Amino acid sequence: MDINAYIDSGILELYVAGVLSESENQEVYELMSKHPEILQEVLEIEASVIKLTAATSSGNKSRALTLIKEKLLFKKEAKETKVVTLEKPKHNWLTYSGWAAAIILGFGLYWTLNQNNELQSDLQTVEIERSYLETQIAEARTDLEANKKLLSVLRDKDIIAVPLGGQGNFANTYAKVYWSKENNEIYVDAQGLPSPPPGKVYQVWSLKLSPLTPVSLGTIDNFMQDENKIFEIQNLNESEAFGITLEPAGGSESPTMEQLYTLGVVAATP
Repeated sequence: MDINAYIDSGILELYVAGVLSESENQEVYELMSKHPEILQEVLEIEASVIKLTAATSSGNKSRALTLIKEKLLFKKEAKETKVVTLEKPKHNWLTYSGWAAAIILGFGLYWTLNQNNELQSDLQTVEIERSYLETQIAEARTDLEANKKLLSVLRDKDIIAVPLGGQGNFANTYAKVYWSKENNEIYVDAQGLPSPPPGKVYQVWSLKLSPLTPVSLGTIDNFMQDENKIFEIQNLNESEAFGITLEPAGGSESPTMEQLYTLGVVAATP
């Protein structure tokens, strides 16, 4: 058997590319076990394919193209001009088809690597979306619990409801206070108030009427962000009335009466 002719036939490249039939694969395997030269050639072909795949997977396309040209015998020769004699090609079509199969195998591995990278990116996107969804669910649960608590407070038979009517130039405004003396809390329903202008906030006041003594219960800083416009505020006072004024950001020590939007008196207990 002419070992060199067998190596030059291209059958080994096809073997590495995995395109031979089962019987042909068995034949190559038996010859590798008998002839070290054939085994060495197969190892070199496999190494070339791995090198080609590594070059393409790292994004170095120019290096990959050079490797392909080298394997297809297109490597640029030295600049000096040589006169060569035309003769019958040493390799038949199987040689080139073998290398073509090996190159296709290399680019197949490169495509697989790209697919794996895209899959990894998709998995990261899914993870981000899952995390966002979990956050949304947690927030929804928190809102649900808050709504349940609010409903239980508003339905409490001992809750004191205090309507706040519009005052002066703000006669069209309105609000409502729900006062839970047991919990020392009030819930201000400010749906009837307009959005405060920039740099201004609504401030809630607890009032004693005789003599008139206002006590600040705090400012509503998140008025624009709260969709329900219902705000929970602590109230430790023996309130006789509640009022809401518009004040500069940060609040005021005493109410600005010209900016008194709503006012309501707590009904006397029978």
